[in-house]
Formats: sequence, structure tokens, C-alpha cells
Amino acid sequence: MPFRVALSGLNAAGQDLRITANNIANVNTTGFKRARAEFGDVFAVSAFGVANNAIGSGVALNRVSQQFTQGNVDFTQNSLDMAISGDGFFTLNDNGSTVYSRAGAFGVDREGFVVNAGGARLQVFPPVAGLPDRFDGGRLTDLQLATTDSAPSATTSAQIGLTLPANATVPTITPFSPTEPRSYNHSTSVTVFDSLGTSHVQTMYFVKTGTNQWNAHTYIDGAAVGGAQALTFDSQGVLTAPANGLITLPPHTPTSGTPPVANGAAPMVIALNLSATTQRGERFGVNSLTQDGYATGRLVGVSVSPEGVVAARYTNGQSTPLGQVVMTRFANPQGLQQLGDTSFSETTESGEAVRGEPGTSSFGVIQAGALEASNVDLTAELVNMITAQRNFQANAQMISTSDQIQQTIINIR
Repeated sequence: MPFRVALSGLNAAGQDLRITANNIANVNTTGFKRARAEFGDVFAVSAFGVANNAIGSGVALNRVSQQFTQGNVDFTQNSLDMAISGDGFFTLNDNGSTVYSRAGAFGVDREGFVVNAGGARLQVFPPVAGLPDRFDGGRLTDLQLATTDSAPSATTSAQIGLTLPANATVPTITPFSPTEPRSYNHSTSVTVFDSLGTSHVQTMYFVKTGTNQWNAHTYIDGAAVGGAQALTFDSQGVLTAPANGLITLPPHTPTSGTPPVANGAAPMVIALNLSATTQRGERFGVNSLTQDGYATGRLVGVSVSPEGVVAARYTNGQSTPLGQVVMTRFANPQGLQQLGDTSFSETTESGEAVRGEPGTSSFGVIQAGALEASNVDLTAELVNMITAQRNFQANAQMISTSDQIQQTIINIR
């Protein structure tokens, strides 16, 4: 009997060494979670239970338990690398099967899908059409990077904040002409865009006509758009007319080339907002000059927010959300089934998958451009290796001792 007890001890020590060896082997595996051997003693139980003087029958490995503690976050240069800081798993589509992982080393396949090294596709909540800041939490979809250009948007409004000098004099040269600098006081320009994304130069000329009175002339690519627009200021330099500082220019057909011809874009209708324009001081100043149009853009990169929002960035300064990373957690993560490649699958012991957005409830946040390292403590594993080795030697010594005792009995005459 001592042979079998000691043999179970040898097996247990060997299994402990195998687990320790696996932990050490994966010390540099991204997202790896160390395992721990959990043993239980063995008793021979009869139909009436265990007697008070029963002696144990050895040891058995009850479970290999994964330890889902947080690993260190190491920063990388890859924008698609993601690390989870907190609770939760990445949700992946592996050829139709849903798997889960803490390893966030992602790349792009030939079809533009974001995948891990095994080809499993990262799952996201898709954006809601027309609401770029909202995502459909009821649907999961594969994350695919946009390969097309960003569509242009025509300029519809321009915000113009100027300071017109109160001491300006009325020009002596009349009538106004953009080619005659002495016929106007000041000018400023902004680039605007038509519906095809072609840029045009919009220039505004300001002519003082009297006390607290100015005229604004608007030209696009050298062509006048509407007539003079009267601006009136009060004694404090605040714009009082037009109402609310709003001027809507008449439709302008965009042109290009020399001589200029219509380029096929829709007529441009631009509303000017001069509410931030004042008449004060002695110098002309441009405080703000913005417009809402932009040209066609090419994809230049991808960004991931701490909330898991993946957005494509374009050369025109626009950013288009592609989806929000799906986070999944379980009531008992130690009940997950290991699949290899640092992936897990749901089981009855793990409980049902609970999905949500990063940074909400008890879900962790996403760190872009970083990877979660293995949570293996190499020093602790080396100490455990020595302990398991001593256990193995002690059980081997027990077999040797039992053999000597049996040999002594056999030699009795």
C-alpha cells in the first residue's frame, strides 16, 4: 500500500512540475494566464463512510485552475494592439464559433478584417446609421477597416470673427473693385469646398461707408457672390445688423480651370455667421475663421479610444467610427475551457457570457497601442519548481524505504 500512496505523490509532483514548466514556457506569451495545481487527498470510502482509523490513500489532482489576474501593460507601436485594463475578454469570431481571449495582438487580413494571429475576427458593436456616437449593443459584427476614401462634404456655413478698426476712414477710390486695394479697407480669405470636394477660395472685402457702417463683398474664385452686404455696429462696437450676424449668400455655381467653366458640382449655398465680428480699436484682426466643408480623404490610420471605439482617420481631418469593441465577462472565468492560442470558450461551469461596452459596469477599459503581458511571476515559478522537485524526491525516497521494509520482511526466516 505505501507504494501506491508514494506513487500518487510522484504523479502529483510530476503534474505540478508540468504545470510550472508550462507557466515558465509561456512567460512571454501575450495575454497568457498562469495555471495553478489544486490537489486533494484520497480516502477509500466504503458504503458506510470512512472509519475513524482510516488512513489516506494518497493524493490526486483535482483541478488545474487558471489565475485571471491582471498582467502588465506593455506599450507597442501598433495602433491595432489592444490591452484590457480590468475585467473582461475580447470577443472573437473563429470561423463561426465565438471564442474569448485577453491577447490583443491584432492585425488586418487581405479582406480588411481585424484578426488575431489565428485568423479569428474581432467582434464589435456596429455604429447606428445617422448617429455616429451611438452603437447597436444588440448586434455583433466583424470589425472591418474601411478601404474606400472618405466622401467630401460641401461647405454650408462659415464662422467669421473679425475686429474692424474703429478709426478706419472711408476709401476715397470708388466704386469698390477687388483689383483696386485703395477701394477697400481690409480683406480676408478662407478655403471652401463644393459637393465634389474641390476647393475654392472665398475672399471677403470690407469697405467702410460711414460712422459705424461697413459693406462686406464676397467673392469665390474671383467671382462676385451677391452684392454688398451692409454691416452696422453700435457705439460699443457690437454688430447690430444684419440680425444675429447671419448672411445667406445666393447660390453660386462652382467653376474650375482657365477660362473658368462649371465643374459639375451642385450650386454652393453658404451661410455666413459674423456674430463674433466687432468694430473696436485701431487695428484689423482675424480672430476666428472656420467653415464646415472638407475634401475627399484617404485613410491614414486607425484610432481606438479607452471606451473601445475604433475610428478610421482620413487626410481631410475627418474621423469615421467603425464600431465599438465588444467586451465579455463571466461569473466564473475559471470555468472556461482552454482552446490554445490563449483562447477560451464558454462552458456551463463558466456561466453565460455577459457582454457590454468597455469602461461600463465592471468591464475594463481598452488601452490602444499596448499589449497585456503574461501574468506569470518567474521568480515564484522557480521557487515552486524547487518545491515540486523536493516533493518528487521525498515520494521517491518513500518508495525506496517501503522497498527496504518489504525486503526485510522477505528475508525473515
